[in-house]
Amino acid sequence: MAKMWGGRFKKGLDQDAQKLSYSLQYDAKLAKYDILVNKAHSRALYQAQVLTKSELQKINLFLTKLLKEVTDQKFDFSAHSEEDIHGLIESLVTDALGDLGKKMHTGKSRNDQVVTDLRLYLKEQIQVTLNHLDMVLKALYKLAQEHVHTIFPGCTHFQTAQPVVLAHHLLAYFEKFSRDKQRFLQAFESTDVCPLGSAALAGNNYGLDRELVAHELGFSKISANSMDAISDRDFVLEYTGAASICMTHLSRICEELVLWNSPLIDFIRIGDEFTTGSSIMPQKKNPDIAELIRGKSARIVGAHFSELHLLKSLPLTYNRDLQEDKEPLFDVVENLNMSLLCFAKMIKSLEFKKENIFKALQKGAILATEIADYLVKKGLPFRDAHEIVGQIVQVVEQKNIRLEEFALTEFQTYSPLFQKDIYEVLTYEGAVAAKDVYGGTAPQRVEEQLRSIKKKL
Repeated sequence: MAKMWGGRFKKGLDQDAQKLSYSLQYDAKLAKYDILVNKAHSRALYQAQVLTKSELQKINLFLTKLLKEVTDQKFDFSAHSEEDIHGLIESLVTDALGDLGKKMHTGKSRNDQVVTDLRLYLKEQIQVTLNHLDMVLKALYKLAQEHVHTIFPGCTHFQTAQPVVLAHHLLAYFEKFSRDKQRFLQAFESTDVCPLGSAALAGNNYGLDRELVAHELGFSKISANSMDAISDRDFVLEYTGAASICMTHLSRICEELVLWNSPLIDFIRIGDEFTTGSSIMPQKKNPDIAELIRGKSARIVGAHFSELHLLKSLPLTYNRDLQEDKEPLFDVVENLNMSLLCFAKMIKSLEFKKENIFKALQKGAILATEIADYLVKKGLPFRDAHEIVGQIVQVVEQKNIRLEEFALTEFQTYSPLFQKDIYEVLTYEGAVAAKDVYGGTAPQRVEEQLRSIKKKL
């Protein structure tokens, strides 16, 4: 079939310009959605009396057959050289049905067609993302259930800070991924808008029933302004933005897994199926999957900024620059969904080494803040308590002993407020139990949170 825009030109496109311009090699991913768009649009053309019932049936029959070939992965896109997926589908219909195929594009443009295809694709992929996020949330919840009473060194600046229960640490990531889920739900709502019927930029001349088309394609809303509909890629930005934040969360927890898995810290064992060996060092068991997910975050954040930069100087409405929105988006979708899936599986393979975790609790004067709070409850201003405990920590470090091994008589040289009950404070169990506030690390509060999560899950 001749170029759909060829009538205006005396010469064909330069061969190298074709390589730069043609997009079938990657927008073939939209084939299924493009066929669905053509089916819905043809129905609207029939309603508008542009097509007869017989013509609609012929188009539908061919498109249904083509859709099955595509979904069954039996269609060979490499055998075709059309400019893009829209040109290819129209060409196939025209080759099969003659002039009837040429009528199918009436009242629409590639401008509204491509953005409709893209929205359909992204709606489907957001569902996949949400399903994988649910897997992550459930895996974290299950792991947290197992460690409500496992006391763990909480850190700031990656320095020993205060004891927490391990479940509390894990549920911190549960909260982050829960917010990610809300962002993807919002992205779905933004994507769930049908722009078809906007044509090139101004709307169409045929009175096409846009509500009918939207319903046919499974959209809940139609776009309110044809110029905005054509130029809008906010929904892409919302998805890649949500993906960037989600991957940042994945990267943070994977960084912790990498550290915990190191023999230098040795808190966890990651399952063999999520580690690899070294080509030269036979003792190595590398946390490669966690590292790869951590690395993918850079790729996805980069793609988000690519999309932002693409849009920043575009005047209304369609510009060919928008062809470049697809490859970064496809890359984000593929890598985010694969990362979430692998992470959810990897979490299930973790084994925590409780003996090593307990040994780590005994380092770094982790109970120092408990002593300061003890003095405050005895009536000392917090800043004075902080100063005293800082001095005590210096001494125990010099003596290479733990705070709980410090003699009462030595405590009392710093303040007469110290009594025998100081040793009731100097326990890891007491330290976590004392944080009995909503959102705190006390086991009873963590169990409260787990009960709330169970209802949501």
